[in-house]
Amino acid sequence: MPILDFVFFDAGGGHRAAATALKQVLETEPHGMSPRLVHLQDILAPVDVFRKVLRIDLQEIYNQMLRRGWTLGSEQGLRFMQAVIRLYHGSEVRLMREWWEHRSGVEKPQAVVSVVPNFNRAIYDGLQLAAPGTPYITILTDLADFPPAFWIERQPQWFICGTERARRQALEMGHPAGRVFLTSGMILHPRFYQPLDLDVAAERAALGLNPNLPTGLVMFGGYGTGVMDDILSRLDRSGLDLQLILIAGKNEALRSRLASRRTRMRTHIVGFTSEVPRWMRLADFFIGKPGPGSLSEAVHMGLPAITVRNAWTLPQERYNAEWLRERNLGLVITSFGRIDSAVRELLTGARLAEMRQAAAAVKNRAIFEIPGILAGILR
Repeated sequence: MPILDFVFFDAGGGHRAAATALKQVLETEPHGMSPRLVHLQDILAPVDVFRKVLRIDLQEIYNQMLRRGWTLGSEQGLRFMQAVIRLYHGSEVRLMREWWEHRSGVEKPQAVVSVVPNFNRAIYDGLQLAAPGTPYITILTDLADFPPAFWIERQPQWFICGTERARRQALEMGHPAGRVFLTSGMILHPRFYQPLDLDVAAERAALGLNPNLPTGLVMFGGYGTGVMDDILSRLDRSGLDLQLILIAGKNEALRSRLASRRTRMRTHIVGFTSEVPRWMRLADFFIGKPGPGSLSEAVHMGLPAITVRNAWTLPQERYNAEWLRERNLGLVITSFGRIDSAVRELLTGARLAEMRQAAAAVKNRAIFEIPGILAGILR
C-alpha cells in the first residue's frame, strides 16, 4: 500500500486540521493509501532563528499574533519571515533530506503532500535529494495564493486548489493544466458531513433561547478574541430583535466574562467544543474573522457570514472577503464597530433568506474528492 506523508505545522489551526481530516478519510475509506503525519516544526526546529532569539518558535509567534489581534502590518511581517526562510534555505533542505534519508526502519513515502505555505520550496528540494522523482503535491488551505513564494512555487509538482482563483494562479505561473486540480472547496472535517437530526426550535428553547428569533453565531477561532465583547455590546445596544450564541473556545477568561454579562438580548456562551456543526445548525447567520476554514464551515452549514476586510486582515485572507461578497454569501464590513448596521442590513427584508439560499447552493465535497486526485497522481 503506497505511503503518503502529509506535512503540516501549527501556525494557525487550519493546517493540522486539514492534514488530520484527510488522514481520517483515507483510513476509514478503502482508498488504498497509507497516510502519515509529518510535523514540519519538529524537523526544522534546529534552524528556527526566532526560537533562538526570542525563546518562542515561529508558529507560536504567529498564533500569539492572531490571539492578540497584532495583525496590523502583517504583510511586511510576512515578507520579513519569508526573507528569513530564504536565508536558511540550505539548512532547511539539509534537514528535510536527512529526515527522509535517515529515519531508521521507516519506509520512504511514495508521495509527499504539503498543507503548509512558505516552506514548499525547501520541503521539495529536500525530498528530491532524499528520494528523487517522488511526487510532491501542495494542497492550498487558503482560497487563493498570496504571491510570491507563499503557496505556489516554480518547481515540477502538483497542486490541489479549492477555488478557481487559486487554480488560475497556478496556471498563470506556468504549471501545466494536468498538474493543477480543482476541488469544490476547502477541506472540512468529516463531522461537517454527518447527519444532524436536530429539532432546532426545541434545542434553542433548552438553551434558554427564543425558538423563533434570528440567531447569530459568533466565533473567532479556537481561542476567541476580545472583539467578541464589543460585538455583544453593540448588538445588545442596537435594539435589534435577535439573540446570539458565542463560542469562546479555549479562552476561559473570555468565556467567563461573556457569561457574566447582563444583556437585553438572550445569549448562550460556549467554551471549547468539537461540536461546531451542531452550534452552526442552531444559528441563522455567522459572525467571525475572514479565515478560509471558518467561512467555509459556515457556508457549508448554510449560514451567511458577516466578516471584515481592513488593514488588520492577514494578506492571505483578503481574497476571502471578495469571495464571500461576489457569491452573495455574506456581508463584508471595514470594522466590527459597524456590526450593528451589518446585522440590521442582513435582517432587513428577504436578505437573510436570499443569502441562506445562496449558501445552500454551495456543495463542498473537497474532503472526499482529494483522495481520488491523490490516487490518480500516484498512478
